[in-house]
Amino acid sequence: MNKNTNRRDLLASAGMSLAGLLAAINLKDQRLLANPAKPDLIGKSFNNSEKPSPKTAKAKAMISLWMQGGPSQIDMFDPKEELMKRDGETFPGDIKYDNAAQASSKIMAPPWKFRAHGECGMEMSELVPNMGSIADDITLIRSMHTGVNNHGQSIRAMNSGTTAAMHPVLGSWLTYGLGGQTSSLPPYMALIDPGQLPVDGVGNWHNGYLPSIYQGTVIRPTEPRILNLTPPIRLEGSPQKRLLSYLQELNQSDLQRKPGEFDYQARIDMYELAARMQTAAVEAMDLSGETQETKMLYGIDRPETKDFGTRCLIARRMIERGVRFVQVFTQNQFWDHHGSILKSLPNACKKVDQPSAALVTDLKRRGLLEETIVHWGGEMGRLPVIQNDTGSQNVGRDHNTYGFSQWVAGGGFKGGYIHGATDEFGHKAVEDIVNHYDYHHTLFHLFGLDPEALYFEHNGQKRKLIETDQSKIITKLLA
Repeated sequence: MNKNTNRRDLLASAGMSLAGLLAAINLKDQRLLANPAKPDLIGKSFNNSEKPSPKTAKAKAMISLWMQGGPSQIDMFDPKEELMKRDGETFPGDIKYDNAAQASSKIMAPPWKFRAHGECGMEMSELVPNMGSIADDITLIRSMHTGVNNHGQSIRAMNSGTTAAMHPVLGSWLTYGLGGQTSSLPPYMALIDPGQLPVDGVGNWHNGYLPSIYQGTVIRPTEPRILNLTPPIRLEGSPQKRLLSYLQELNQSDLQRKPGEFDYQARIDMYELAARMQTAAVEAMDLSGETQETKMLYGIDRPETKDFGTRCLIARRMIERGVRFVQVFTQNQFWDHHGSILKSLPNACKKVDQPSAALVTDLKRRGLLEETIVHWGGEMGRLPVIQNDTGSQNVGRDHNTYGFSQWVAGGGFKGGYIHGATDEFGHKAVEDIVNHYDYHHTLFHLFGLDPEALYFEHNGQKRKLIETDQSKIITKLLA
């Protein structure tokens, strides 16, 4: 075994059971161990037992840092000399505005300086110096494209492959195809922000038409991070054991009378998982054993980075313990800077810059980055022209889904690589375009999944994450 496997397997197996508490659950686990799950991507029995990748996989897990609202690629990741030259002039081409009432055709150069980072010379803004420090470990994609201009539709395109609401999201598909790597924690976690939920709310971690066992488990930003996990004092110990054993008998009796009711089976499995989580989840979210150096690396010692840094560190601990997919959210419209961008964008960057870079650094030094994909980005970028032209402190930028930036690291992606390009104004992707479905196809490839073979029978149709024949693996992104 290599170093990565040893560390992950050790943490996933050590001290994660409630010894002697749930005999019925333990018996079920023994049966699963005696008859390990076969790779059945389209079968009629659904669980979160680990399934081997159908093809060779470089990635075992993924953490998505989701920047809801549309981070401005022009001001952070995609410098354009033409914008600097023509600041304040009239934009010479066509622009699709989302808010026509506040629209302007006046070019707005980025007010922040760019410089090259790392041996690769990747240019980034002074707003994200910590991300600059990991330039040699990331692939910066400057040519993302969804082409659907509103937040909800573009979020769905990036997360579920379609603009329609309440379809299964990426985390649900990955756990459907591969299961989890531990029986003590849910395979899919959603770490929400202390502010509002992002646009689309629970749709961001919804299982859609997949069985409900594949929905993301919400981790709250404050205690209790998982509601109703710890039993009341009167039920601790023996009373809980008797109650859960009796509940197991009733559930199994009902299930025998109702074969094929997948949501019912999912609820039974969730009861059992919740019992195991009373120990495992509490331990995974307890940062008291982390060193002071690690906490400072993530910015937990600073008020502006404490929350996001804490959630990034919890994400690392979850992945370490066998969770398959973790998504860390910023709040509703946190990056939607239609106005006052001179103040709001720096504040947004201060919250996430240090923790995001720390996550990559920490995974790398622990030997986990090679098999863990880290994603940073949102559903769109911003336009190269002014919105709300009512004074320098009021200006902002409107939506842009035709050419925006995101970065990925680890799990088989190249390090120190810039992919694609937008036009001379940073508006539309024109070189090596990466559509949302190409991005999903590439992720599936790294996880050893075939997007054509991974489907679910729904209303007589074979439904898939990627339902277009135009998708492709972007091989230039691969190490």
